[in-house]
This record gives sequence, structure tokens and C-alpha cells, in this order.
Amino acid sequence: MAIRMFAAIDVGSFELEMGIYEMAYKGEIRCVDHIRHVIPLGRDTFSQGKISYELVDEMCRVLSDFARIMKAYKVKDYRAYATSAMREAKNNQIVLDQIRVRTGINVSIISNSEQRFISYKAIASKEGEFHKIIQKGTAIVDVGFGSAQISLFDKETLVTTQNLPLGVLRIRSLLSRIPATVKNHREQIEEIVDNELFTFRKMYLKDREITNLIGIGETILYLLRRMDMKIIGDKIDAATMNRFYESLSQMTTDQIEERFGVNGDYASMILPGAVVYKRILEITGAELFWMPGIRLCDSIAAEYGEDNKFIRFSHNFENDILAASRNMAKRYKCHTSHNQVLEQYATQIFDSMKKYHGLENRHRLLLQIAVLLHACGKFISIRNSNECSYNIIMSTEIIGLSHLEREIIANVVRYNIRDFDYNRVELETQVHQGRDYGLSRNEITILIAKLTAILRLANSMDRSHRGKLADCRMAVREDELVITTGYKGDLALERASFEQKADFFEEIFGIRPILKQKRSV
Repeated sequence: MAIRMFAAIDVGSFELEMGIYEMAYKGEIRCVDHIRHVIPLGRDTFSQGKISYELVDEMCRVLSDFARIMKAYKVKDYRAYATSAMREAKNNQIVLDQIRVRTGINVSIISNSEQRFISYKAIASKEGEFHKIIQKGTAIVDVGFGSAQISLFDKETLVTTQNLPLGVLRIRSLLSRIPATVKNHREQIEEIVDNELFTFRKMYLKDREITNLIGIGETILYLLRRMDMKIIGDKIDAATMNRFYESLSQMTTDQIEERFGVNGDYASMILPGAVVYKRILEITGAELFWMPGIRLCDSIAAEYGEDNKFIRFSHNFENDILAASRNMAKRYKCHTSHNQVLEQYATQIFDSMKKYHGLENRHRLLLQIAVLLHACGKFISIRNSNECSYNIIMSTEIIGLSHLEREIIANVVRYNIRDFDYNRVELETQVHQGRDYGLSRNEITILIAKLTAILRLANSMDRSHRGKLADCRMAVREDELVITTGYKGDLALERASFEQKADFFEEIFGIRPILKQKRSV
């Protein structure tokens, strides 16, 4: 049987990790080695905004060792991802260049939503347990060093996901200069956590029943190993977690260090992590706490395994991205029936034009999300809705999308009702960090123009918001996109809008859209 050796590298906020995995085409991914080196990148980033040269030098030495280990294992492929500490560092591009030049390893900075999404895939790789648990209301809580992510599921559907500044290293940094007793220190951590969870609970947990909690993150791995109590596999009930928490919260940092077998730096972060899990367990009222023991390296391996067809998931992750987008549209009071019709028109146009637009299925997904969110800005300003929509999308993480993909969607929405200016499409410089499409700035602008042209034409087809063209058929014939409908009523409003949008569509694709209405005999 063909086996491929793969390496996953996590350039995290507190440590560098590498997992070596055996990939087999019958669906097996086995970790054969795991290497970890503690390096507090987040300490520099969260306090000074930059990563110091000393830490860059140490990082390059460790990654050079990783490269030698990969060679010894005859690794055929690798993925190296950097998270919040690198993402938030002002000098991250210089640091990435130093790593590439000195170690030969290309590190990609992934957005928070991408990071949490691939972790979610690693949980889903435990398919039997995952599908059983998410049948009921479930929250996935991913507590990292820089932040925490809470994702809510209801009947297998992702309802919402939110990022909170509750990473254990960040919490520790906030309290590092405050002398306190063990009791006072615990209370201070609880106050920080409760303050951040207050708004989340008010906005997303009202009238929502959560039965199960899934906990992932480095801290939970230590908690799981040292829970000297009866647990069912890797699951415990809320009462057991509360008893463990009460015992842990009475310990000094030295006692935690001895009990958990970790150094002082790690010991000081275990309590903040336990507080986050315990408080979320309380506010959700969850009865069962599952700890599947997932690391980011495992998540990177699961993502690679899926991309290269070593494993196949029965769960549809694109549906989760769309479900999260639909819930976002609902929150901003978007016109649901209009969005449904518009999504039908836009995807029909996309599919009919496959030979002419040169776009991929991923771009089709971005188009669908742009449709769902194109009018979210009306919640703030009806008159200036496109700019408000742009700002809402850029300010809201959508799980599974990179920063660049969000920028593409935001610009498509902005130019839906604004003259397209090829020279003024706004793209932030940090989007070009190796993981995205690998397109030039000009190519990304053209991609935005293509999706904008499709959205505009689809929008014109439902100008009255009454779904008059729901029965339409589309086909490209002799340089024309012929859209035929059997609707027998008045289409004057749609025709006028359609003709107005047709020029830009033809400018982009070289295909003229034509609207034909069958006449009854």
C-alpha cells in the first residue's frame, strides 16, 4: 500500500510544533513523531507589536532542526502555518522572509477563521463521535494562546462562530504585573472571562439549548491527562468538570507545575484555560464535555489528507460556511426570499458561463456568500448600504474563509451598486501570504470584477423582489447569454435594470446577456 510521509508545522504563539504523519489511501492518518519547542512569540507580539530579532534567530535554528528531521523521515510534503502571534506582528513579512532564506521552509500566515476551520475538520475526522454529538445543540470551544473561538451547532448545522480575546497567553499577560493571592488571581481571571462572555451570551445564546461542549486547544490536553477521576474515554459530565476546577483553582503556580509536570510558563496558563472552559460550560448549561485531544498539527494533517484524497469526510463543510453566512444575513435583517431567488440566478449564470469565466468552484462559493450578504449594510444605512456592507463583511470573520477571500466578497458587494474602478479596488497588503490563490493584485481585481458582473446581472433579474424569473433557463449561444422565461406578467422593471447591467457584463466576459420572454399564443 502506498504510504506518504507528511509534516505539519505549527508556528504558534507559545511554541513551535511539528508532527510527522503517515498518510495511507485507505483513510488512515497516523502520527509517528511529535516535536515541540517552547518559544514565546506571543509575549513580544502582544506587548510590543513586533517579534524580536533574538526570537527570530531562535525560531530559525529550531525550524532548521525541523527541516533536518523531515529529511530523515523522507517527508514528501509539508505545510507550515503561523497563527495569531505572527499574524498580529507588525514585522511578520520580514520574519517570514528570514525563515524562508535561513531554513528553506515557507511559512504561511493563516487567518483566525481558517485556523479554527481546519481544527473543526480534525474533530470531524473522528466521524462516529462527531456526528453523534452534533445531533443536539453543541458548542466547540477552541482555546488557544492568543484567542478563543466559540462555534455553535444546532442539528448538524453551524449556527455561528465568534472569536474572543481569551487566549491563555493573552490573559496571563494582562495579569502579569498584578500581585495577587491564589484566590484573588482566580477571581481576576474569572472577571476578564465573564466580561468577554457577557455580550456573547446576550447575542448568541438567548433561547438556544446547548447540550454538549467540545473542548480543543493545548490547555485542554494537559487537563485531560491529569484529571485523576473517572472519565468515560475522553468525556466527562459538567459536575465532574466543576469538581476538578474547584481543586485546580486552589493550587499555586508551583503546585500546578508539580501536579501537571510542566514548567512555570505552562503552569501559569493552565488555570486561565480551565476558567474559560468552565465558564462556557456554565453559561451554556452543557451536560457533556468531550475532549477529543486535537492539536493544530493534527488539523493541518487532516486538511492535507482531505485535499489529497487520503481521507473523505461525509460532513459537508461548504454547507457550514454557507450556513454561517445565512445566519449572518439573518442577523442584519436581509431579505431572505430575495436572497434565495438571487442565489438561484447567480449560480445559474455562473454555471452557464463556465467556458467563458475561467473560475473555480471555490469562486462559486464566494459568489454565493456575496449574494447572501450583498444588502447587509442596509441594517445601518439604506442610502449608503454598499459601503456599510463592505465594512460589516471586513469586520466579521466567516469561518473557513481567508482574509483575502473576505476582501474579495466585500469588494464584490461594494461594487454591486457603485461604478467599478479597476485602479481603486482596495486590498490590504497582508493578504498576499502564500496560502491564498497565488494571484497577482491585478488578477484578484479581475476576479472581483467577474463576480461583481454576475451579482449585478442576477440582482437586476429580481429588481421587483418578486421572483418573476424563477422558471428561467440559460444558455450561451453565438456570444450571447440567452435567459428565457415563461413569466406572463409585466417585466418592465426587470428589463430596464437588466439592460443597465448588461453593458458591464459584456465588458467583462465578451458575452452579451439577453432577456427573452416567451409569449403565449
